[in-house]
Amino acid sequence: MVRSTLEERQARHSEAVGEIMDTWGRSQEIAGPVLVVPYSWKTDGEEVHFVNGKRQTGSVEKTAHGEAWFLPETLAIEGQLDPSLRKRSIYTAAVYSTHLRVSGRFAVPDFGFVRERDVTPHWEKARLCFMISDLRGARENLVVKWGGRGADDTGGNALATTSGNGGGNTGDSPAAVALPLQPGPGIEGMASGVHAAVTAPSATTGPQAFSLDLRLNGSGRIDFVPLGRQTRVRLASAWPDPGFSGAWLPMTREVGADGFSAEWQVSWYGRNFPENGLLSGARDLPGLPGWSDSAFGVELLQPLNAYRVTERAIKYGVLFITLVFTTFFIFEAACGVRLSALNYLLVGTALCLFYLGTLALAEFVAFGIAYGLAAAASTLLIACYSRRILDSGRRAWIVGGLLGGVYGYLYFVLRMEDFSLLAGTAALFVVLGAIMYVTRKPLADSGRSSAIKRQYGGSEG
Repeated sequence: MVRSTLEERQARHSEAVGEIMDTWGRSQEIAGPVLVVPYSWKTDGEEVHFVNGKRQTGSVEKTAHGEAWFLPETLAIEGQLDPSLRKRSIYTAAVYSTHLRVSGRFAVPDFGFVRERDVTPHWEKARLCFMISDLRGARENLVVKWGGRGADDTGGNALATTSGNGGGNTGDSPAAVALPLQPGPGIEGMASGVHAAVTAPSATTGPQAFSLDLRLNGSGRIDFVPLGRQTRVRLASAWPDPGFSGAWLPMTREVGADGFSAEWQVSWYGRNFPENGLLSGARDLPGLPGWSDSAFGVELLQPLNAYRVTERAIKYGVLFITLVFTTFFIFEAACGVRLSALNYLLVGTALCLFYLGTLALAEFVAFGIAYGLAAAASTLLIACYSRRILDSGRRAWIVGGLLGGVYGYLYFVLRMEDFSLLAGTAALFVVLGAIMYVTRKPLADSGRSSAIKRQYGGSEG
């Protein structure tokens, strides 16, 4: 019953959190940019025509078209994550607003990997594509700056060298231009994103820089895909409980009560996709299915989630019932008290109500307060009932003290993240050892039975 109630409340919580995410913005995964460059090449074909009713064929030169994609040479992402809590009814969800600056540089594309010979790139028809998993979180029009050397955009040294692929150009580059990004990823097979028409870097212009100020709403977590030959991500937030996960952990991180900061540095050697490929004629780009596998990021954790902690507490329910029932059995066998099945049933029900009380109160107040109130109510109820059925105030104090001690230790175990299993197992050994010590001789033994009766006899205390 308790577990089914917990599952029902968890389902309602997940539904409410999902509604918040739908209206605010879901978890974000950011990949890009990707430069797509159309190209063409000449191919020989046959042309059929009829002369005086006779079929004749002749060779003709045709133009075929394709598209190739290229990843940036450098990619730098810096930003701030501003977290907050949003409520729907009695449920809360961790959401964030983020301001990211995405910058870097593209080398001159090298078409040497294309099988066709003498291809002609159409630099002026290229497009720059960003993949963003949930564009509902975009709060304003997105504009990308394209062109120029862009040293300031990538940390001051990203353009100090030229790519071996691009050949480089030491002459002046055109000034950066602001281009509005259009909805749609611009790449077949990608679900969500934005793109802009650009003029690709060529031998004339040399490497070209880009920068994008990105403001997004999201929920739960944010991830990045390391598309650059060298990718650097710096992220800071006031959230005190981050969970770093993904294909790479931060190179450096600082976590404290006032928030966290982290920096990732990833090279292209560790990822599982190439830096260029063909787009036209294929629904799936080579390497694109593996992009998310190389993502990394951070999750806004809530360590004392009431449902998760209550579920952990339920796992110790057998310990509670066994301990209390064993105590009653010892009193019954040693002191001549006779308890009915109804007495055991009511005590067991009171123990179960502790979990329901904790769960119900934790939806409105802090978990520590909810736990304390539920434990006090359960202990008081069972202790008062024990005074009547055990016919002794001293025995009731023993039961109440035992329950209070176990509830206190359980709370200590639940607050531990890494050593909870060790602490819980140690407690089980101690309790079992104590019970085995008390019952090490048959309780029917007259001498021991008499001693127990004298110590815990029927006085009301």
